[in-house]
Amino acid sequence: MRLSRNLDAFIALLVFCVFSLTVGIAYSIASNKTYAEGEDGATYLPHDYFVNIYDSGQKLIVKTSSATVKEVIERAKIELGVNDRVEPSFDTVIDADNFFINIHRARPVVVMSGAVKKYAMTSSYDYKTIVSDAGFTIYDGDEINPVVNDKFLELGMAEIYELKRGGGSTITEEEEIPFGLQTVKDYNLAPGVEEVRQYGEVGIKVLTYNVHYVNGNEATKQLVSETVKRNPVDKVVAVGVSAIERSPLTASKGRNRYTVTKANGVKVERQETFYDLNMSRVMQAASRMCGVSSWYGVREDGVKVDADGYVIVAANLNYYPRCSVVETSLGPGKVYDTGSFADANPEQFDIATDWSRRDGV
Repeated sequence: MRLSRNLDAFIALLVFCVFSLTVGIAYSIASNKTYAEGEDGATYLPHDYFVNIYDSGQKLIVKTSSATVKEVIERAKIELGVNDRVEPSFDTVIDADNFFINIHRARPVVVMSGAVKKYAMTSSYDYKTIVSDAGFTIYDGDEINPVVNDKFLELGMAEIYELKRGGGSTITEEEEIPFGLQTVKDYNLAPGVEEVRQYGEVGIKVLTYNVHYVNGNEATKQLVSETVKRNPVDKVVAVGVSAIERSPLTASKGRNRYTVTKANGVKVERQETFYDLNMSRVMQAASRMCGVSSWYGVREDGVKVDADGYVIVAANLNYYPRCSVVETSLGPGKVYDTGSFADANPEQFDIATDWSRRDGV
């Protein structure tokens, strides 16, 4: 019994020391302190923003040109412990004044369940998360309550929580639902320039399992129900397109003509047509000669593309070698094929589509 108490006291002292060290090395922020970060008195650009950082009850206001939360934290030289938590996430983009960053410092906790006692460092104030961080599995029907620490010498500064088992056999867990990506063309942006129009947000679904035990140990989990708590929000990115794509080739148009300036500065008249054939043999040859996948598919607009999304193009191979990347009115393409048309018009592109047969091949 004395050995057990001594062990508990030793662990409590160790946790207290780790906590003190974490707080000691943490970046000290004076209340409502303001500064502009930069080097050599650099002049700030119009897109500099004021960011409010809250850390352990203290506030720091930073004027920064940093792009993300992570950059702000690093450039402000704020030390973070292993178990500290930052909201919003490190990759969140700074895009407005009065942006808020919250730093949640980890602290020692003790969770007791019957005769079992576990220690942890956690930055969460959610009871379930705290108990989970301490290594306990939480079942539906369990009860978690904070306990007044009247054993300072034994447990140090640690917060204490009591887990009371409710006899349940189901577990409820939350799981993220990834968000999708939508790309839209913007003719007002320079070609190739991307601009985020809507930031993605992961969704959350709630999973409920029945838990089965063998000799007191969890053996299997059987999914009972699955519900969506929050739907994901797609990320929307606008992409600048070239003037050529402003008037794309269509099935009804049949033939598309435009002027392009080549790398040597010479302007040429190009025309585009389309054809509809099974491209399996063409792509098999492309896999050997170009080192690409032989797979190809049909886009929503009926244009045939390779595994990397390049439009499949037939062209004069003397002017546009096989495997070369070219610009078309339907997006970036790759030359994988040729035809007799190329002799009469070496600047013609014949684009593979599914506009005639509409058979998905």
